[in-house]
Amino acid sequence: MQIIGISGLPGSGKSLVSKMASEKGAIIVSMGDIIREKAKKRGESSKETAQNLRAEHGDYIVSELTIKKIKKLREEGIETPIIVEGIRSPFEVDMFKENFKKFIVLSIFANPDLRFKRLQKRNREDDSKSYDDFKKRDQMELDFGIGNVISLSNKIIINESDLESYTNKISKFLEEIDL
Repeated sequence: MQIIGISGLPGSGKSLVSKMASEKGAIIVSMGDIIREKAKKRGESSKETAQNLRAEHGDYIVSELTIKKIKKLREEGIETPIIVEGIRSPFEVDMFKENFKKFIVLSIFANPDLRFKRLQKRNREDDSKSYDDFKKRDQMELDFGIGNVISLSNKIIINESDLESYTNKISKFLEEIDL
């Protein structure tokens, strides 16, 4: 079973990769969704839950929960490729590589101004509303190590042009990994 970790700063275009891979039969496991599910159960914001889970169980609790979920899928006989959306640190990459032989990282890059505009359009509950908050979130992600993940990726896709060009790049990548 091949596992592809997707990384990129907020608004870079990770979700479209997941959507297109899902349409080709891949299973999507979103680290952000795991946080959002826990937040709902705990009655907290996603940000609070992420911070509290890490304080209670260590920095890599979300990775551990994600790996557990993937192993459960394996036990159920699922052999289709799995997309892990939201890899943020080199330590997470190491954890996935230790647990899964066929693990690669795809990173999506887009410049900050473009990403902020996309987040404004998306308007998800945990998206930054002001540019200052956006920059702070980027810095938090960078402090966690996402820049190192991007620089060490097996593949990087630049998402700064039109949607058609981006979907073509994604399609080409999915073909490269036989999906």
